[in-house]
Amino acid sequence: MRNTLATQLLFDLSHKGRRATLFPKSDVPAQSLDKLLPKAQRADAPPPLPEVTESDVIRHYVNLSTLNMSVDTHFYPLGSCTMTYNPKRHERLSRLPGLVDLHPLQVDEDAQGMLEILYEMQQMLGEIAGLPAVSLQPAAGAQGELAALLVAAAYFKSRGEKRTRVLFPASAHGTNPASAAIAGFECVQLQPSANGLVDLKELKSLLNEETAVFMVTNPNTLGLFEKDIAQVSKMLHDVGGLVYIDGANMNAILGITRPGDFGGDMMHYNVHKTFTGPHGAGGPGSGPIAVRDFLGEFLPGPVITKETADGSGKGTPFYRLTNPPKSIGRMRSFFGNVGILLRGYFYLRTLGPAGVKAVSEHAVLNANYLKEALKDVLPVPHGTRCMHEFVATAKPLKGEKGISAMDIAKRLLDFGFHAPTVYFPLVVPEAMMMEPTETESKETMDAFVETIKRIVQEDADFLHHAPHSTPVCRPDEVKAARKPISRWTEGPVG
Repeated sequence: MRNTLATQLLFDLSHKGRRATLFPKSDVPAQSLDKLLPKAQRADAPPPLPEVTESDVIRHYVNLSTLNMSVDTHFYPLGSCTMTYNPKRHERLSRLPGLVDLHPLQVDEDAQGMLEILYEMQQMLGEIAGLPAVSLQPAAGAQGELAALLVAAAYFKSRGEKRTRVLFPASAHGTNPASAAIAGFECVQLQPSANGLVDLKELKSLLNEETAVFMVTNPNTLGLFEKDIAQVSKMLHDVGGLVYIDGANMNAILGITRPGDFGGDMMHYNVHKTFTGPHGAGGPGSGPIAVRDFLGEFLPGPVITKETADGSGKGTPFYRLTNPPKSIGRMRSFFGNVGILLRGYFYLRTLGPAGVKAVSEHAVLNANYLKEALKDVLPVPHGTRCMHEFVATAKPLKGEKGISAMDIAKRLLDFGFHAPTVYFPLVVPEAMMMEPTETESKETMDAFVETIKRIVQEDADFLHHAPHSTPVCRPDEVKAARKPISRWTEGPVG
């Protein structure tokens, strides 16, 4: 039986006079109160907050939490977002008193342990990327993209070059053109290709002296590795442009190949995706960028530098927050999302080089297993093999039975599975983008496959009204985005 109290607001549970805490009557005389806090600065009445007991509050939030889906409670095959299980060991380590209690305004001398960890994180990310200069500043992937494009803009300006255009494939993440536009560039999109990869002829036709950056996700959003990436990079470099690698899909190539080795000049990481960290619903995230050495002087600061008193490099090291000489400046307050960086650091130290490579091997194996198990029900238009994710289509089902990708996604919720990403990328009609990640078992994937096979045999009209077990069936998502209701008002809402 569904707990209806879990879906009520605290305002609905409120009863006048109920309290979680009882305070003694104020013994401050009115005259003294006026001196301490002038009447003009005091409210005429208490704010209209819910009046509930402590047990009301605890039960409300605990019951509400049971309605959520997460990687700790459900299979979460969200393509393009890499919802990897977060090891609890790293949660405990990141909360050690010497780390979690450190104040961001403490001087470098009093934060040497933390700065050493972050310096080592810079070094590890640079090695994995094959790009030596790293800034940990950006707060998430989209901000990392923006930071890298601002670095590119500063670099070209320093050379006296006016380059105005950023190119990207049709299957690119939506943040790519958004970041380019914010950075002041003109956005040029390539047309969808027949094989899902970059069309070299079209790319060549678009390249000229105005080309600043080509943004490409590799593996791309169809779950395919861009086999011509070295040629793509050479074409950009031949016209003086730069290659930006969107690192959202790095968990497919860790320890196997490096963006810097196949021609990338800049990239961002999603530490919260690739190296685990609780995320979703807007955060927290972390989006460090790695760039070639000639771009390092433009990185957002501060970055961590290592020095020794005698300058020999052999004495006791001292770690310092510094700004690169031509830095584009800060991307956010203080140093960045250090809590997520710590989780990523502990993850990398736990795995080591061999373990990092195994992550990608298992991610690719799982994705191909799931793809093969589902291809007869949900065909995959592009590629006979995939990397860490694949994009299937429900178009045949919609034509034959009237069952859409959204119908399947919503019905999965009734069986305790989070839905995969649907309707992205736009180059695949009725797209269902699935990423099982390296941490899922064969048994879990088998159960997911059998559930989808069962769903597609159900009555279409029944599926149109799924899910049937959740408090809300199908909200008007367009209206929710355009006309959000972000505060409580007494009476019916609508």
